[in-house]
Amino acid sequence: MTEYLFIDLDAERWVCRVCGHDLGNARGNYKEGTLVYDRDPREIHQPIIDPEKYEFTFSPDPGYCRILEFYCPGCATQLETEYVPPGHPPTVDMLWDIDALRAQWQQRGTDPLTAVTYGPGEDVKRHTGHAHN
Repeated sequence: MTEYLFIDLDAERWVCRVCGHDLGNARGNYKEGTLVYDRDPREIHQPIIDPEKYEFTFSPDPGYCRILEFYCPGCATQLETEYVPPGHPPTVDMLWDIDALRAQWQQRGTDPLTAVTYGPGEDVKRHTGHAHN
């Protein structure tokens, strides 16, 4: 689904591609199964001009903007980042029709995990900790 996420269609679970950690129900938001770092945007976008002298410094105001970073609890791989107003819940950035996705792969007659190319000599189990027999 992304560089660091896949859906195990048999179990209907979000899974980290790096360590194989289960992140939750694939019919829901994978972000619910992650660790979240609520960042002050000034840590990322530091003021260009002196905040002691100027009200507007070209740095996002933390009263209006937060940066949420989502990490895998199993391996600490950063899975996603989003800019939201303070107190806003994590957004739902992916909704998949799991039944249609499963039917598509069954029609192809291919296991989605083995159909992914990781590079010369690389094994899918090394990347996911998971393989179908």
